[in-house]
Amino acid sequence: MLVTETNIPDVKLLTPKKFGDERGFFLESYNKKTFQDLLGLDIDFVQDNHSRSAKGVLRGLHYQIKQPQGKLVRVTAGKVFDVAVDMRRGSPTYGQWTGAVLTAEGQEQFWVPAGFAHGFLVLSDSADFLYKTTDYYAPEYERTVAWDDADLAIDWPLEDITPVLSAKDQQGTPFKLAETF
Repeated sequence: MLVTETNIPDVKLLTPKKFGDERGFFLESYNKKTFQDLLGLDIDFVQDNHSRSAKGVLRGLHYQIKQPQGKLVRVTAGKVFDVAVDMRRGSPTYGQWTGAVLTAEGQEQFWVPAGFAHGFLVLSDSADFLYKTTDYYAPEYERTVAWDDADLAIDWPLEDITPVLSAKDQQGTPFKLAETF
């Protein structure tokens, strides 16, 4: 597995080795020992989630203020722009964001540690998005930061896309007013 650094050292882009021929391909999408050896993290994932979204759907920026979740995310069909925002007040990268394009063809994965808000924008006609989490979903602790917050200035690739948002995501909190870690 290839590990690529991002502008936020704790967030990593992972690309698994893919073996293919005329029959198709095989890849190991997760191996606890490899993950631990490459990232130095002994993580126990407790939940797997799968969402399917149409082009232009923007989900996020979500995080849990208690029971924070680390997320290992990937796309199995389609293409998304994935974003992580550092919500850890004592961090040298507090309030900064990083993003990556994830595709089914490339099989890239994004490691988003606990303490980060997370979101993605679907760039293809549709996308299947899978993610493993380090803690259970707790809706009472979920928070949403405004996806278009001027202070964060996330460079969403919106050239030919009008974002489609849930009611919750339309009411995201400005970063300056958001609860942090």
